[in-house]
Amino acid sequence: MASAREMRLRIKSVKNISQVTRALEAVSASKVRKAVQAVTATRSYATKAWQVLTHVAAQPGRQSLHPLLTMRPSPKAALVVVITGDRGLAGAYNTNVIRYVAQQFDHYSVPVKYIAVGRKGRDLLIRRHKDLLADFSNLPAAPSFADVSAIGRLAVDEFRKGEVDEVFLLYTDFINMSRQMATVKKLLPLEIKSGEGRVMDYEQHSGPSAAYEYEPDQREILDEIIPRFTALQVYQAILESQASEHAARMIAMHNATDNAKELATAYQLQYNKMRQQTITNDILDIVGGAEALAAK
Repeated sequence: MASAREMRLRIKSVKNISQVTRALEAVSASKVRKAVQAVTATRSYATKAWQVLTHVAAQPGRQSLHPLLTMRPSPKAALVVVITGDRGLAGAYNTNVIRYVAQQFDHYSVPVKYIAVGRKGRDLLIRRHKDLLADFSNLPAAPSFADVSAIGRLAVDEFRKGEVDEVFLLYTDFINMSRQMATVKKLLPLEIKSGEGRVMDYEQHSGPSAAYEYEPDQREILDEIIPRFTALQVYQAILESQASEHAARMIAMHNATDNAKELATAYQLQYNKMRQQTITNDILDIVGGAEALAAK
């Protein structure tokens, strides 16, 4: 059984930890508000861009419209952009992303390369001996499109050069403060199907869709908007993941603070019982000594 001094040290240590977790919770609460504002500000534009992409991909003769829309009959390699955080203390946020990667691509039909966005994801992928193509870590707290556009350009270049035949985007979709969901999205070649995701989904219309008219030149316009809008989907996914990370960290630190308080209370109760038992033993010794002297 621990001594009274050890119990006092444990109580002090747990209270210090609760102060740290409370401070981290306050910091995450401030960051998650800013992250949610950034997600909300760009979500409408990203959704409309996704609608344009899906509409273009649904045009007649999509195979001849643009190389990035061309389905390759026998894929030989795939590329996955995995978005995680740079720091821990976010509960199971980073672990859930890598676990979802394993579920989706550990037994994929073709070899898979990875682009890691976030230090935690990079470390976990290396630990699992995955083929890591590139690493983008230590992004700014509030990244701009220019900060992350290189990720989308790299994915597009790998697809254009024929190094990979499929490009997937795996990130955490921010639903609300208490729910974040790992999501996988096929970026290239663009796949038209319902249920592409809550944020990036496009409206389903009955009947044939109207064809686009391109001015001045179809190839010139598609060469500009398809890579840019593809990079925009990566940017929006990074914003979603950052909001999810801060929300997960805030909840994890809140739970850690509550657990630390409960543990400190339990230790304090145990210390009080130990101290009371020590005082009772001292009183019994004094009473026993007094009775022994009286007997003499």
